[in-house]
Amino acid sequence: MTTAHRPTFDPARGKEAARGVAYHQRLLPAHTFLKHRQAGQGGAADSNSGRDLRAELLEAEARHFAKKNGTYVPDTDSTTEVSATSKRPLDTIAAGEDDEDDEAVQKRRRIEMLEKYRDVDADDSSDDSDSSDDDDEEEDETAALMRELEKIKKERAEAKAKEEAERAAEEAEQREIDVARGNPLLNSNDFTIKRRWDDDVVFKNQARGTEDRNKKKEFINDMLRSDFHKKFMSKYVR
Repeated sequence: MTTAHRPTFDPARGKEAARGVAYHQRLLPAHTFLKHRQAGQGGAADSNSGRDLRAELLEAEARHFAKKNGTYVPDTDSTTEVSATSKRPLDTIAAGEDDEDDEAVQKRRRIEMLEKYRDVDADDSSDDSDSSDDDDEEEDETAALMRELEKIKKERAEAKAKEEAERAAEEAEQREIDVARGNPLLNSNDFTIKRRWDDDVVFKNQARGTEDRNKKKEFINDMLRSDFHKKFMSKYVR
């Protein structure tokens, strides 16, 4: 009898996890702060920006119509432009002075480097004479080595040519021998027919059925006179 319908006396209880209490993802806190309008999206953000949009619009319209009619309208940023232009020459003058100082320093360094390398060249000239003697000795040694190398190459070439000549002479001699032996008129070969090993045997062809070995088989429509019946009877009945 099954006990599936009966309630559980001691229901299973899950163990407490080491990581703490577990919550479902949808039970976690969300949307904890409200979104506020940013500048340019209208509302209170644009009202507290401190810009007078109406004045800017009127100024832009006046500048447009003045440009269209050919009249001049002074900009509000003219003072800043004048101040900026007044500072530019000073900056260029200061930059020019710095460039002149840099050129003088570079020229001085160039002169020092030339003097230094001039002394080094003077020291190298004294060492060139010693190095030239060493170079002459090395050239003599290399020339001697090259002569020895040429001599060895010449000896090897002569030995190789001698071996090739001997090999060619041997091949020619062998060819003449083969030609002479290949002519049946010059060689006394034995043209007699060879006999079989069993030609002189006393008891020959004594095995049963050997007399019918080369006999042509014929079909006979009679089981008692067929070749199979005769062979069977001679083998098992006689």
